Amino acid sequence: MAKVTDGQPGEVILDEEESTPPFTHVGRKRGGWITFPFVTVAILGLTVGSAGWAANIIVFLITKFNFMSIDAAQVSNIVNGSSNFVPIFAAIMADSFFGNFSVIVVSSIISLMGLILFMLTVTIPSLRPLECALNVTGSSSATCEAASALQLAVLYLSITLSALGLGGTRYTIATMGADQFEKPKDQESFFNWYFFSLYVGSIIGAVGIVYIQDNVGWDWGVGICLVANLVALVVLLVGKRYYRRVELEKSPYKSLARVFVAAIQKRKVSTSPETRTFYHGSSDVVSVQPSPPSSSLRFLNHAALKTEGDTNEDGTIAKEWNLCTVQQVEDLKTIIKIIPLWLSSFLISIPIGVQISLAVPQALRMDRHIGTKFQVPAGSFLVSTLLAMAIFITIVDRFVMPTYQKLRCRPLTPLQRVGIGHVLTIAGMAASAIVERKRLSIVWSKNLTSSTSAVTMSAFWLVLPLALVGVGEAFHFPGQVSLYYQEFPVSLRSTSTAMISLLVAVGFYLSTAMIDIVRRSTGWLPNNINQGRLDNMFWLLVVIGVFNFGYFIVCSVLYKYQNVADSDEN
Repeated sequence: MAKVTDGQPGEVILDEEESTPPFTHVGRKRGGWITFPFVTVAILGLTVGSAGWAANIIVFLITKFNFMSIDAAQVSNIVNGSSNFVPIFAAIMADSFFGNFSVIVVSSIISLMGLILFMLTVTIPSLRPLECALNVTGSSSATCEAASALQLAVLYLSITLSALGLGGTRYTIATMGADQFEKPKDQESFFNWYFFSLYVGSIIGAVGIVYIQDNVGWDWGVGICLVANLVALVVLLVGKRYYRRVELEKSPYKSLARVFVAAIQKRKVSTSPETRTFYHGSSDVVSVQPSPPSSSLRFLNHAALKTEGDTNEDGTIAKEWNLCTVQQVEDLKTIIKIIPLWLSSFLISIPIGVQISLAVPQALRMDRHIGTKFQVPAGSFLVSTLLAMAIFITIVDRFVMPTYQKLRCRPLTPLQRVGIGHVLTIAGMAASAIVERKRLSIVWSKNLTSSTSAVTMSAFWLVLPLALVGVGEAFHFPGQVSLYYQEFPVSLRSTSTAMISLLVAVGFYLSTAMIDIVRRSTGWLPNNINQGRLDNMFWLLVVIGVFNFGYFIVCSVLYKYQNVADSDEN
C-alpha cells in the first residue's frame, strides 16, 4: 500500500508487494492514449483562441481605439506579462487545492467570457471610438476621437479575462496531459506533442487569424478565436470520463514555510555535534541510513533539530510548526540556492519583451508587400521568433546535443544551454539596432520624419533579429525548464515549470517600465517612431544584456548541481 511521509509532502513510499501510482481509479481503467485526442484538441483550440487576438492586439489598439504606437506597445506588454504571471498561481491552485482539471475548465470559461466581450467590442460601434485613419502609423492628429471611459472599461475587462484564462490553462493542461501516462517514455512523447500543438496553434493564430482580422474583418477573426475556445472547452469536458486524476497531497508550500518558522523558533538551540539529533521522519518511512543536513545555510538546520516534546510516541511530529524533516530543510535550501540564477533570467526576458513590443510599430512603418498585391500583417512578423524556436528546438535536441556529447564525452548541461541563449539574445538585440539604424537612414535621406507613409525598406529585415532571439530561446528556455525541473524538490515540480512563465511575466512588466522610463527621460521613443531613435534603445538592451551575462557567469560558476548529474545518468 502506498504511504505518504508525514515529513515529506508529495513523496510516495511503496511497499515491495505493490507498486500502484497515486492515481484514482473509478470503475474502469482511466488515462492512457485514449485521452490524447481530447487533451491535444483542447491545447490546440485554446492556443488558437488566445494567439489570434494576442498577436494582433497592438494593431487593434492603434487602428480601432486610436492608441499611439508606444501606448499600444505598453498595453501589449502588460497583457503578455499578465498571461505569463497567472500560471504560477494556477499551478499553486492545482497542486494544493483543486487539481489540474478543475483549474483548466474554470480558466477556459474565463477566457471564453473575455472573448465574448471582445466580440461585442468589435461588432458594436458604440463600444469603440470613431476610427482615425492617420493613427494606423501611430501619428497624432487633432481629429482623432479618444475612447470613452465605458469603452475602455469594456475593452480592458475583455483583455483581462482573456489573459487570465490563457494563463490559467497554459501549463496546467500540460501537467494534466502528462498525468495520464505512467511510463516516462509515454510522458516524454506527450510533451513533444504538447509543444508541437502549442506551436501549430500559435502559428495558426499569429498568421491565419491575424490575416483574417486585417483583410476580412475583426468580427470574423475574433469570432474564430471564440469558436476555437468553445470547441476546446467542449472537447475537454467530453473527455472527462477517461481522465486519470492525481490525488492531491499536502501543500508543499506549507512545508517550506514550516522550515522558516521552526528555524526561527529554535534559533537558540545548540547545534553542537555532541547534543544535536536531527529528525528524518517516523520510523515506518525511513528505509535508508539517515544523513545529517548539509553545512550550507546552516541556520535552517535548526528546523530539523529534535527537542523534547517535538515527536509523539510513534515517532510522528507532535507540533508541525516546531519540527521538520531533514529532507524538507534540504528542499528549501535547494530553492534558495537556485534563486540567484533565476534572477539572472529576468533581465534576459526584458529585451525579448521590448523587441516584441517595438517590432509591430516598426513593421507598420516598413514595406510589408510580397509581390504587388499581398501585404503581410504587421502582427504576423512576430511568428518569426516562434518558428525559429520550434525549428531549432528540434535541431538542438536531435543534432547539437548528441554531437556535443560525442565530441566532449559529456552532455551539454542546462546552464551551458542557458548561457548560449544569453549570447544569442544579445546578438538579436544588436541585429535589431542595426536594422533600425538602416531604416532611419532611409527616413532621414528622404526627409520622411513627419510623413505618415512607410519607408521603402522591406519589413522582412525584421525577421533576422526576431529569429536570432527565437534561436536563443530554443537554448535557454528548455535549459531553464530542465534545470528547474531536475533541481526543484519532487513535490514542487509542477510549480518549477510554471516558474518559467513567471520569468516571462516579470520580463514583460519590466520591459513596460523600461520603455516608460526611456520614453520620459529621452527622445528615443516618440509617438511617431520616424522621429525617434529606436536603435539607441536596442543598443541599451545590448549593454544591459552583456552585464547580465557576466552576472549569470558568476552565478553559474558558484552553483553546484544537486540532481542534474543523476538525472542525466538515469
